[in-house]
Amino acid sequence: MSSILTNNSAMVALQTLKTVNSNLAKTQDVISTGKEVGSAKDNAAIFAISKVMESDVSGFKAISDSLSLGESTVAVAQNASETIADLLIDIKSKVIAAQSSNVDRGKIQTDIEALRGQIESVVGAAQFNGLNLLSNRENVAGSGILQVLSSLDRTGDGTVNASNINVIKQDLGLQQVDFSTGTAVAAGSGTTISGALDAGAAVAVAGAATPGTTTLVIDSVVAGTGIQIDISASAGTVGAAFDDATRDVSYVARDGDTQADVANGLAEAFNRRVAEAVEAGTLSANTSIGAVVSVAADGVATITFTGETGAAGDDFSLQAIETTGVTQGGGLAELANIDVTTDAGASAAIDQVERFIQTAVDAAASFGSVRGRIETQSEFVSKLTDSLRAGIGSMVDADLEEASARLQALQVQQQLATQSLSIANQAPQSILALFR
Repeated sequence: MSSILTNNSAMVALQTLKTVNSNLAKTQDVISTGKEVGSAKDNAAIFAISKVMESDVSGFKAISDSLSLGESTVAVAQNASETIADLLIDIKSKVIAAQSSNVDRGKIQTDIEALRGQIESVVGAAQFNGLNLLSNRENVAGSGILQVLSSLDRTGDGTVNASNINVIKQDLGLQQVDFSTGTAVAAGSGTTISGALDAGAAVAVAGAATPGTTTLVIDSVVAGTGIQIDISASAGTVGAAFDDATRDVSYVARDGDTQADVANGLAEAFNRRVAEAVEAGTLSANTSIGAVVSVAADGVATITFTGETGAAGDDFSLQAIETTGVTQGGGLAELANIDVTTDAGASAAIDQVERFIQTAVDAAASFGSVRGRIETQSEFVSKLTDSLRAGIGSMVDADLEEASARLQALQVQQQLATQSLSIANQAPQSILALFR
């Protein structure tokens, strides 16, 4: 049945043309944008995944910038530490030269002081964007560590956590410690130390065939808290010259220190005092006096002080004094004590400068190690970013060869559909012949 009101052929041809035009528009959009999935309506699941990955790529770009900044900051500190180590080696050569009695020690001391001034200049200039990793004298928690953003870790449930590379500051300054700015803590009431030496009175360490011992426990660490050891009442073969009312055996905690760091610092200072007494002839060369450190699983450190192996009466006494709010000195503060103008000073300076060199070398090694880690992480982040971009591309990018072939086919289909619609529209005209 023919009808001039309903043209089924034209409707079919029109729907076909609309479908072809829709596919053609989509193909042209794919070619113009280069994306198979350009919006959520194209493929909601793929679009969501790709957007999450794109956000990660953006985040890793920021991480790459953070790693570059961190590496530059650490590189400055490393180079400065190495320079300081070289300057200390120069000081060592001056100290060795001063061992001879027929040299002008005054001029050598002047050279040492000039090198010391140069070290101070290097430390002051070793900053990057205002941050100096060779100075750690603040008491604020966290101030002793530089956190370099290194990664974003995404878990299966979508949670994202930031990871950091911690750079620990290494103080190589020359500033002197000042206990006078602090506040003394009553014996037995502090949280930093405990044990026999925190009893509030001097504790005797007896000399005998089996020498006596006493302990000091480092329970916690707070930056700016200083521990001093007062040595007194030395008698017998120990000798009163071993006394130390000036409390040179001391340690001031820095941010980032552990109980073991504080304990080791005090033990090393005490053992140096013993070595100096041996050098001065106050103690026997084979003395048993010394301090050793043990660290428990929970981090609490114990210093055990041992007396002299000898006769009864070869005694000395110790007392620990805890002070909060101490003005911290620099890591090379004792460099100011080097004085080669005397025989005793020149002799003592050799061991002193060796310790300073080791301190600077340890600092350079620490910075070098973390710098290598940052470089490795930076390379990994770069490769990871490239991999993510490739993954995003494989999901959303268009196959342009396929799109080109599809475009040409759709253009032919459009022409055929247009002609088909034209033919269908002309069909009702044949009905006119019936009314002639």
